[in-house]
Amino acid sequence: MMKKEHYGAIDGLRTIACIGIVMMHVAANTDYSITGFFYNSMIPSFTNFVFLFMTISAFGMCCGYYHKMLNNQINLSDFYAKRFKKILPFFALLVLIDVLLSPSLNAIYEAFADLTLLFGFLPNAGNISVIGVGWFLGLIFVFYICFPFYCVLIKNKKRAWIAFFLSLIFNFVCSVYFDVGRTNILYSSCYLIAGGLIYLYRTNIRSLNQWALLVAVLFSVVLYYLIGANTLTCLLVSSSLLIYAIFNRGGVLQNKFTAFISTISMEMYLSHMVIFRIVEKLGLHQVIGNDWLQYCLTLIIVLFGTVIFSIVAQKILHIFITKFDQLLA
Repeated sequence: MMKKEHYGAIDGLRTIACIGIVMMHVAANTDYSITGFFYNSMIPSFTNFVFLFMTISAFGMCCGYYHKMLNNQINLSDFYAKRFKKILPFFALLVLIDVLLSPSLNAIYEAFADLTLLFGFLPNAGNISVIGVGWFLGLIFVFYICFPFYCVLIKNKKRAWIAFFLSLIFNFVCSVYFDVGRTNILYSSCYLIAGGLIYLYRTNIRSLNQWALLVAVLFSVVLYYLIGANTLTCLLVSSSLLIYAIFNRGGVLQNKFTAFISTISMEMYLSHMVIFRIVEKLGLHQVIGNDWLQYCLTLIIVLFGTVIFSIVAQKILHIFITKFDQLLA
């Protein structure tokens, strides 16, 4: 069995994406009197870090399971059980908290869909309000379900490139005809296949020039803000960042802080809006005014609260799951 490959700098990308999405949601759910390019244009654009998460998720899955899946070294029952066991307990806790905070019959319907983890198959998964950010989890779980087929699609580089170009066409068709967006697996498949393509070329990437890769990242980011957000610019930014992280060793992307945040990045992503709503109910989002200072204070409180909640919830759930496993043994 091959040892899972690890690229420490990708922890930095997860950290940047996670914090960026929290920054975006705090800004979007408050009405601070702040102007300027950074607040009005750049922070809202951080919503597209979800595409970076998709590309990283696909690459990470390939690092752990691609060769094992193609060589029939995976027990599918264990594979899917591990996915449920890793995701469901924490997500179920958040769903329960959300329903208790805003109880209704609609919330119960949505909670049921959430708890199956299969809600990503719904055509309107993005409209689910119970843990609204959970649409990303629903999409990723659909990807997990399709992963054996995904591995066959990218079995070699030629096949992977064909699949990638077809996914771009599907992305376009989804936009102009089927009227579906990023919550749909077919619309977002180009980002997932891009992660697989980058995995296939990971050894080639190591031989590239670091400064050329950095220039590529900067070029893609500048192009994104000049042209605007679309599939191609989001793909360029996500792919160039991931390629740079694969090449990079150490530095700002790989350290103890990013390694720590990376381990709870999914939990932070899922729970930060619950923490924000608590902060909002306590009135902590409007303690010292309506400008940058208050925004930064709110952001720090939400980030700190989300980290604490993620760690404590993980530990408590681990204890319960361990005891439950012992009872069944």
